[in-house]
Amino acid sequence: MRKPNAFHLFAIAGFIFFSSLQATAQQGNVNIEQDQKIEKLMEVKRELNKNNEIRDRFVIQLFYGDNGEANEVIQKYRAIYSYPSQITYEAPNYKVWVGNFRNRLEADRALIKVKENFPNAFIPKPQRK
Repeated sequence: MRKPNAFHLFAIAGFIFFSSLQATAQQGNVNIEQDQKIEKLMEVKRELNKNNEIRDRFVIQLFYGDNGEANEVIQKYRAIYSYPSQITYEAPNYKVWVGNFRNRLEADRALIKVKENFPNAFIPKPQRK
């Protein structure tokens, strides 16, 4: 078998170049039609997420007890950390909850940091509404 010479290589390269100029892509349009209820549902979900009303998120619980101690714990916490915090009431006690984590991994990472100053902190099972 012989080696191809320069003329053959240029001829093949030219053929490939000119044939590629002839190739064209197809043009198309896609129209998506969706029910107006879907957009309404998405807006409601955005509002619930913004107002933290969806309870399938993870939190860290720092304290469970009376209101006075709960306020002391949350003030101490807020002086040290920046995760969002809140006091919730579950008769007859108050809970100090920290964070609003989307998954368990984020909550575990934050728990490691929080346990340095609050060794009894833990992650309760998320509540569903």
